[in-house]
Order: sequence, then C-alpha cells, then structure tokens
Amino acid sequence: MDNITLARLLDETAALLEIDAGDPFRIRSYRRAAEAVEQQTTQLATLATVDADPKALLAIPGIGKGMAANIRDLVATGTMPLREELLQRYKPTMLELLRLPGMGPKTVAMLYSALSISDIDALEEAAKRGDLLTLPRMGQKFTDKLLKGIEDYRKNSSRFRIDVAREHAERISELIRLFPGIETITPAGSLRRGRESVGDLDLLVTGPACEPDVVAAAVEHVASLPLIDKLLAKGQNKVSFTLRNNLQVDVRLLPRASYGAALQYFTGSKMHNVALRQRAIKRGLTLSEYALLRLEDNVVVASATEQEIYNALDLDYIPPELRENRGEIEAAANHTLPTLIVRGDVRGDLHMHTTESDGNNSIREMAEAAIARGLEYIAITDHSKNLAMTHGMDDERTLAHARRIREVSDELAREFAAGRGPQWERYEERLRNNEPDIQKPAIPFRILAGIEVDILLDGSLDLADETLAQLDIVVASVHSGFNQPGEEMTARMLRAVENPHVHILGHPTGRKVLQREPYKIDLAQMLPAAARFGVAVEHNASPARLDLSDLHLRLAKEHGCKLVVNTDAHATNELDQIDYGIVQLRRAWLSAADLLNTRPVDELLISLRRA
Repeated sequence: MDNITLARLLDETAALLEIDAGDPFRIRSYRRAAEAVEQQTTQLATLATVDADPKALLAIPGIGKGMAANIRDLVATGTMPLREELLQRYKPTMLELLRLPGMGPKTVAMLYSALSISDIDALEEAAKRGDLLTLPRMGQKFTDKLLKGIEDYRKNSSRFRIDVAREHAERISELIRLFPGIETITPAGSLRRGRESVGDLDLLVTGPACEPDVVAAAVEHVASLPLIDKLLAKGQNKVSFTLRNNLQVDVRLLPRASYGAALQYFTGSKMHNVALRQRAIKRGLTLSEYALLRLEDNVVVASATEQEIYNALDLDYIPPELRENRGEIEAAANHTLPTLIVRGDVRGDLHMHTTESDGNNSIREMAEAAIARGLEYIAITDHSKNLAMTHGMDDERTLAHARRIREVSDELAREFAAGRGPQWERYEERLRNNEPDIQKPAIPFRILAGIEVDILLDGSLDLADETLAQLDIVVASVHSGFNQPGEEMTARMLRAVENPHVHILGHPTGRKVLQREPYKIDLAQMLPAAARFGVAVEHNASPARLDLSDLHLRLAKEHGCKLVVNTDAHATNELDQIDYGIVQLRRAWLSAADLLNTRPVDELLISLRRA
C-alpha cells in the first residue's frame, strides 16, 4: 500500500468520524496523520511491517502510538477496525456531501437517518421533490440554496484555488529536486498567470538531468513520486498524473536550450499565444513550444529565455500575469506596459484581527510579524458586535481596545528610540546579512487603531458614529444578509459609503472563490459612489476571497477609486497572503501608485481623510 492510499484512508476516516459526531481531537489527529503520511518521501509500508523498527513510524511528526497501530493495520489488511465500524453505519459517498454549503456532519447524518440520502444525486432529487421541507431547519430557502450549491459544486469541483495549487506545486517540486541534476522548476499555465483558480497544474523542469541523452532516468524519478495517486501517462520527457484530490499534474522535463520557448508557450492564455503566433508569422517567423524559428530556413531566432522571444517579436517583455490577450501585446509593442506593483511596494496592511475577536495572535505578535516582513505600519481591525460568533466588540470594548493598540504602538516606538526592539533588531540583522540598499528606519513602526464594522441590513453601521470618529481606520464590511435582492444590497452599500467615518470598504462583493458567488450588487453604481465620497475600496488578499477580482479592480481604477490591498489576516502567518493579492493587482495592470498603502503612514492617513 503506497502513501497516497494510506493518506486517503486516514482522511476518509476523519470525515466519517465527523459525520458520526466524533471527538474533535480525534478527528484532527486523523487529519494531521493523513497530511504527514502524504508528505513522506519514504513509503511507510516498509516501516509498518512486523520486522521493521517500531520506533520508525513514531519518529514522524503527527504519528503517535495509536496512529502507528492504525497504519500497521491498513498496510497489513487494507482497513482498520474503526474504519470498518464507521462504514457499517455510513456510506463513503456521504463524504462528498460535506463539501456542499450548509451541509455539516450533523446535517449529513440526519439526512441519512431520515431519508437514507447518501450521495449528491439522491440529495438533489429529494430537494427537487420537496422531501427536505419536512425536516427541521430545512425550509424552502435552505432547499433553494442547497440546489444552487450543488450546481456550483459540480461546476467548480474540477478547479482548485490558487493557494491550493501553489502548495501542491511547491510540494511536488521539492520531491523532484531530490533527483541530481535538476536546476529549475517553474509552474506554468494559469498558476503562473495568477488566475484565482486553476483546473490543472503544469510544471516545467530543466537542468543537466533533462538533456535528451539522459532524461529517461529523471522521467522515471518523477513517475515514481510517492504522492501520485494515478499515473496517467509517461513519455520521453513528460509525466502526467493525478493527486489524491484529483488535481491533474503535467511535468515536462526540458533541455535548457528550449526552456524559454516552452515557458512562454505553456504560460500564456490560448488567445495570447494565438495573437503572438500571428505576430510571428507576419515577421516571417514561426513560434512553438521549442523555439522561435525563421520560416525560410528553420534557423532558431530565440528559445533559451522568454525575454529573447518577446524582444525578437519587437515587444517589451510581458509579465506572466498580463498574458490574457487584454491589450498587453499592443502595449508591449508601444512600450506602454505599466510598471507592475511588487510586494516590496506595500508599506502597510490595514485589515487584520487579533485575539480580541476571532484572531489567533495578540496585538504585539501581529505587529512583530509585520515588522519581520518589512512593513512600516498596520491597522488592527477586529470585528464589531454584530458578529457575535467572532466575539465582536461593542462601543465600549472597541474604544478600550483602541487604547491598548495605541499603547502597544507607543511601546514599540519607545523601544525603537532606545535602539532596541523588533524593528531595530530587524535592521541590525539585515546589516549582518549584508542585504543590499539597507537604510536605517526613519520613523518607528506604527499600529493604527481600527475596526471592521458590520454593515447592517439597512446600510447603517454596527457601532455609533461617536465611536468610529475616535478610530484611525474604519473598514466597513458585509457579513450577513448575503441573499438580499440586488437593489436592496446596492442601496445598503451606498448608504454605508456615505457615512463620513468609513475609510475602507472591505471585501466589497462578498464572494468566496469556488465556494460562494458575489452578492447581487451593482458595481456600476457602487464604485463611482465610493470614488465620489472618498472611500477606499479593498482588494482582500485572502486566497479564499481575492475580492475585488482582477477585472473589478480594473473597473475600480477606471472609476477613479482609491484602492488598498489587505490580508484580512487572523494569524501571523496569514500576513504572507499579501502575495496572492499582489498577483491579482498585477493582473489588473496596477502599479504601486494606484494603491494607498504603498505610501508612508502619514501620507496614507491624509489620503484616507473624508471631507
């Protein structure tokens, strides 16, 4: 039994335990074990035999004595007692029901008990017949939402969010690099272009091991990777397979001489590549995944780098994020491509949460994590009271929290003035590492006191104006009433941006990638209104949201909106999600000058002031 099968069985057992309302700690232990098994490069079946060292499995993080015994059972018999016990009660097809909106483990168990529903097809039929209306908390509104969720699930089930695809690309790349002679591994396709979701994964590999006379050994190495679920194809220089989650991966091992041509070919969208090939033909050239050639004599004009190929076609280099045939070729020909924003341009993050509401870290911890990432300021914006499930704050708590935020900010400033503290330590560390262009920070790191205040159903805000007036940053967001008719939702948002204390409109359309459609809002009305009232519009960099989308960001710029990019981080490590936001801003053709939080903090605050 290989690792991928072991991981699947452990993960399915965790899901069955969820349906059975099992102990949450036990469920987490199975999920952790499944992740640990999937990441191992050694086949665990060899460590689970009778003759194997019993401590070998225990040396793997996430595998305790009980889980090691389960793995030995799975290797020896293909199953284990708990899994068999649960499968006698439930069917494997029920696991898929958990992926639908509103379908938690208790609901899945109830449907099975009351109506013997164990798969999506049966659920859809029951919903259409009206059978669900007889069950608790399943009225017509729930049924309609469920049917829409089934439709969306079928549409999106073969796609994967950008962060999921990137994580798999990194994990696969680590395993491929174990083979000697691999130099470069680059994701291509829609992942390299930064699409918010991808249908499959293309990895291009090069190095001495990929040259034609020796590539066969590297191909065999890729074809035997432990995380492969199904091997689809194995050719002279290509391996195709699927992972446990059905993500298809195509790995191409290429000689260095043609790497640039292949990278260009497998990165650009279909229409971008068609337009580029037409441009080549007009110049007596032909462009393929192998090279840019002269038609008359098949002499290679360019192939080693993408830069050479674009330049040979009389074009400036076109960044991957722009290769969607949206005018980038004409701009490259006219030397009018924008200088796209990069992560280092962002000076501050204006939307994050702490333990005061639903975050995992303290004010100081979030600040220190931001300093470590080179930021100059942040805003702490915990939730307001309407979100009771997140321990949202009322007016009194909000003002007390603001005082604590400012106290921590002042504390960091005093440490900086005394030549100590996290900001000073980071500066000295960069000096020790001889990093280029190091300058002593001119001003101390600053924490702005803010709030993410709920926009209520009628467009009023969840806290008093007198409270909001005392804060540095007010992010106004919708967290409820997603199904309002378009006219009502638009009026709700318009009333919110009219409030003189609102600085930023948070995740403006409410969509969740591959999970929830945007609410019905007329952006043609809302964006001009935000621009008119001076309210900045957020691009929420969380890969679950990426809201506004790249196309809506371009529309916001056309309407003259102020823009900010924020992580909406609920833990220190989520501050790195800014990368996903930067990619979407680049896809929207945005430069550093288009964003307010690329400015110094005092300039930012002036820009956010409302007349």
